[in-house]
Amino acid sequence: MRHAGVLAALREGPRARLLALGREVSFGAGTRIFEEGERADRFWIVRNGTVNLDIHVPGRPAAVVDTLGPDRLLGWSWLCPPHQWHLGAEAVGRVRAWEFDAAEVLSLCQDDHELDHELLSYVVEVIGRRLRAARTRLLDLYGPYGSGPQP
Repeated sequence: MRHAGVLAALREGPRARLLALGREVSFGAGTRIFEEGERADRFWIVRNGTVNLDIHVPGRPAAVVDTLGPDRLLGWSWLCPPHQWHLGAEAVGRVRAWEFDAAEVLSLCQDDHELDHELLSYVVEVIGRRLRAARTRLLDLYGPYGSGPQP
């Protein structure tokens, strides 16, 4: 099922106010954008390219649990204490994105209840999807029967 990207999910006014805080950044192929457990103080909206989200699995290579493309939110851990990344992220190819400082966005949200509601509603939806994707991927990789029906 295809879900609306973050910019499509925000109405014009809140979207414009959020984008006013963003700055354009780019990442080369193979760049680790963030690592699981590091401090989460920013987030990105992917403009072009693809980013893999992965999870550390002791004794094994990191498992890719989701892949993000244009208009996808990269990073939600900035919103939830203890503000540490729950996953890692790596650029698959060249990625262009808007980067947002979490403190600036949270400060704006304190005064802009319309943006606060729309953005936080979207982030909660993203958290749920990403947790389900991680669970399914880990069951596929390491569960005795994968994520399919058991015999």
